[in-house]
Amino acid sequence: MGLHIGSIAPDFEQDSTAGRIEFHEWLGSSWGVLFSHPKDFTPVCTTELGRASKLKSEFDKRGVKVLALSVDDVESHNRWAGDIEETQGCALNFPILADADRKVSALYDMIHPEANDTLTVRSVFVIDPNKKIRLTLTYPASTGRNFDEILRVIDSLQLTDNYKVATPADWKDGDEVVIVPGLQDPAELAQRFPQGFRVVKPYLRLTKLPARS
Repeated sequence: MGLHIGSIAPDFEQDSTAGRIEFHEWLGSSWGVLFSHPKDFTPVCTTELGRASKLKSEFDKRGVKVLALSVDDVESHNRWAGDIEETQGCALNFPILADADRKVSALYDMIHPEANDTLTVRSVFVIDPNKKIRLTLTYPASTGRNFDEILRVIDSLQLTDNYKVATPADWKDGDEVVIVPGLQDPAELAQRFPQGFRVVKPYLRLTKLPARS
């Protein structure tokens, strides 16, 4: 059975542009984003690595470590990093795994024979501090990843882990959230949501929570 939401993210040890990485140890108590690239010196991925580097402060604010992967070696990654800084206006500020032996790609099912039997598909995994996979995304080669959406999902996951709420369609930090249907006790509702809430339907109750500072 393949990986899915709730699976423990497979541990591995692999070389990277920041030295040897033992994945679970490297993550520690942080959240993590692991995202793959089919190979170095590809145009869309160059823009993605630049965008992720520019968002470092946003990932840091959420306690998230970012780790990229490409099937080329460290020497190639380091050359690519120069192009990324030159063309995207930001130096690469997180590691890229060197997965020439496809070990991590195989662990995370990143090679799809229907797409290409040697190159990774462009996958994203969001992993929580308990090393559980909380989000998986796979993009086609022609479409750049939306890092605002990745941050939005992390905001939702971190919020809903701490409150008995879910986030509705197109939710962004600071918008109304949905109180989970299983929470019905009036005393607990009053204790958890002193700001009150509005009832649209008995199963659809909306409230505001403080936005991330």
